[in-house]
Amino acid sequence: MTINNDTLVTVTCQAILPVTRTTIDYVSELPSWYPGTENKPAPMPLLRVQGFVNTLDVEDGTDRLVLPTVARDWLVEAGLLGAGAAEPTASELELARGVRESIRSLIEGAAGDGGVEPMREVAVAHRARLTVGDDGAVGLENARDEELGDALFELLLIIHEAQQDGSWSRLKVCANPDCRWAFYDRSRNQQGNWCNMAVCGNRLKNRELRARRR
Repeated sequence: MTINNDTLVTVTCQAILPVTRTTIDYVSELPSWYPGTENKPAPMPLLRVQGFVNTLDVEDGTDRLVLPTVARDWLVEAGLLGAGAAEPTASELELARGVRESIRSLIEGAAGDGGVEPMREVAVAHRARLTVGDDGAVGLENARDEELGDALFELLLIIHEAQQDGSWSRLKVCANPDCRWAFYDRSRNQQGNWCNMAVCGNRLKNRELRARRR
């Protein structure tokens, strides 16, 4: 859902810093590359995965991964591609959209029946590089940021880290089938179902109420 309380957000170009571990707790801190407004942002770098999933606004029918120039600019602004990266080809964009829906299905817990194949295609075509921090911590790093496939692999590395630290389970997809916006559930019991209770939650409840009255 890209509009909240009739507030429009303009996406502008800005310098992108390397991936950080900064936690974003308030909508006012949302980076300009995020595709729309967001009441429930994930911490960085998981916010990049959330933003990638939300490059498709199901409700509005807008998609940032259709036009090569728009897709490249968004990926660069989000810090997933280097500034000198070329525009993606039609086949690369098709793969990107497939990976996006694979991630959405993974978030929903419905990645079976070949749903992860686009992600697997990216994984087998790339290799991570081991890093050792000053404190001796061993990590994984994306070796390149030149092509769209490299950006998709970076998203997989972020998902891997989130699955390890437990934050992945808090990333969810709105239960409203007309929305399916990715949101980060910060509730203690992790029982959130909607990106916005006042909008999607009430909309579904009213729909179910009308159905029971028929």
